[in-house]
Amino acid sequence: MQTEKYDLAIIGAGPAGMMAALRASECGAKVVLLEKNRMPGIKLLMTGKERCNITNAETDLRKFASNFGKNGKFLMTALYRFGIEEITDFFDKHGLKTKTERGGRIFPESDKARDVQNLFLGLIKKNNITLLPNCRIKKISQNRNMIEEIILDNGWIQAENYLISTGGLSYPLTGSTGDGYIWAKEMGHTIIKPEPALTPITVKEKWVKELEGLSLKNVRISIYQNNKKQDDRFGEALFTGSGLSGPIILDMSKSIGRLLANGRTDLFIDFKPAMDFNMLDKRILRDFEEYNNKSIKNILSGLLPKKMIPVILGLAGIDPGKEGHAITRDERKKLRLLLKEFPLTIKRLSGFNKAIITTGGVSLKEIDPKTMRSRIIKNLYFAGEILDLDGPTGGYNLQVCWSTGYLAGESAAKN
Repeated sequence: MQTEKYDLAIIGAGPAGMMAALRASECGAKVVLLEKNRMPGIKLLMTGKERCNITNAETDLRKFASNFGKNGKFLMTALYRFGIEEITDFFDKHGLKTKTERGGRIFPESDKARDVQNLFLGLIKKNNITLLPNCRIKKISQNRNMIEEIILDNGWIQAENYLISTGGLSYPLTGSTGDGYIWAKEMGHTIIKPEPALTPITVKEKWVKELEGLSLKNVRISIYQNNKKQDDRFGEALFTGSGLSGPIILDMSKSIGRLLANGRTDLFIDFKPAMDFNMLDKRILRDFEEYNNKSIKNILSGLLPKKMIPVILGLAGIDPGKEGHAITRDERKKLRLLLKEFPLTIKRLSGFNKAIITTGGVSLKEIDPKTMRSRIIKNLYFAGEILDLDGPTGGYNLQVCWSTGYLAGESAAKN
C-alpha cells in the first residue's frame, strides 16, 4: 500500500465514522476511512428492524440528554452543535425524506435502512474521502502521548489526527468485536466494562415457547428483587421463544442486568393497567354473568389475546371448558391475580448477539466533550458507541453517533 499523509484517519466506518469523515472533509481535511468490513454502514442495515430509526423528535436537548442518565451532560455540546433538527435537515438536504412515528421515532419515509447507507456511500465518494474496506489493523503505533501511524497488514497510514469509531460489542457479526476498546486501553484509556444493553431477556419458564410471537400493547411490566419493586414501564412488549423482547424490555435490560448480578430477579406483567383489582374483578364477574352458558376460554377472549388464554387458565388450574356460571370465587380471584401480576422469573439477558447497543466503553472523564478529543493522546478523537454512553430505544443512540461524529470530525479538521 502506498503511504500517504492524511489530515485525519478514521478507524470504523459506522454511522459515527462516516459522519465524522463527511464533516472533516467539508472543513477541508484530507480524510481516510478504514473499515474492516467490505462496505461501510453494515450495522445501519439492522437498526430499527431494518428501517433505520434515525433519531428521536425530542426537541428539548436537555431532556433528550437526560435519557442517558448522569452521562447525558457529556452530550450537550455535541447535541447543540449537531442535534435532532440538524440531522433531519441533513437527510432532507440530500434527498432522503423522513417521517415521525409514535414515541417520536424518526424513520426514512421509504422504511429502508439501505437508503441511509446508500446516501452515505454516495457522499463519501462525492467528497473524495479515501475509503479502505476489508482493512485489517495490526497495531496503532504511538510515541508518548501522540499516535504516529496505523500499521496494516499491507502497509501503514499516517495522519495528523486519528479518530476511533469502532462501535461496541453488540451484533458482533457486523464487525463490532471490541477492537477499539483494546487499542484505547493500550493507549492508557480506562474502559468501563462493556455489557449488552437494549437486549431481550430469557426466562426460566419453558412454557413461554407457547406464546412466541405474541405482541403485548398497553401493558405495564414491573421488576422485583427481594420483594421490592426496582423498575417498571408502560408500553409494548413481545414474547419470544425463550422470554421477552420489545421496547419495554429493551429499555429495562440494563437495570435488569445489574439486578441479576445480585440474585433472583422477578418480572410481573399487568395486562390491565387501566383497572385496579376491584374494577377488574367487577369486569370479570360481569362477563361471567352475561355469558354464563359459555366456556371460560371463550368468555376471556374479551380480556386477553387468544394465545394467552390457555396459558392463563393452565396456571390458574381452571378447566378451559368450564362454563361461566360454574366459576368459583377462588378461581375468579386467581384469574384476577394473573391478569394483574402475571409472574415470570428472569434467567439472564440474551447477550451481545441480540443486544442493540453496548453499555460501558471508553471513560468520558478522559475525553473533552467540547471537541471529542482524548485527554491522554493529543491527536486522538473518539465518537459513537465506543463511548460510555447508552440511552433507550427510539433513535437516541443513533443520534449520539451523528452528534459525536460530527463534532469529532469538525474538531479534528480544525485542530
